[in-house]
Amino acid sequence: MFDQCLYFNTTALARTLEREWAKAFKPFGLTPSQAFMLRAVVERPGLLQSSLADALAISRPTATRTLDGLQQLGFVERWSTESDGRESAIHPTDAAHAVMKRIGTASAEVTRRIKRKLGTSQFDDTVTSVRHLRASLE
Repeated sequence: MFDQCLYFNTTALARTLEREWAKAFKPFGLTPSQAFMLRAVVERPGLLQSSLADALAISRPTATRTLDGLQQLGFVERWSTESDGRESAIHPTDAAHAVMKRIGTASAEVTRRIKRKLGTSQFDDTVTSVRHLRASLE
């Protein structure tokens, strides 16, 4: 029925992937959105909240809600910036650093399972194609 519909097929794929990563991150009490945001914060400490939203291709209100959850879990801190009192720099806590290796291992296992199903070449080609498609439509 929707074989040629980009929206339907990419949304269905996103739901399938969401379930896979949700299972992987559940032991940490994190959603996939929180886990990927935490990874970005750990890799780029001090990133401004607006830049974090841009890097993750999400809206600023969505970034705020996700950061609220990470802050409540004790994984991030917001530091005021001197240049703009409305903007916060996001920093990982020691707890974030302590859990990141395990989160990375869980995520890598999901990737390995998907690569086994698709084959490494198809997996890599699909990721590249989707990334280029997204960039072209922005």
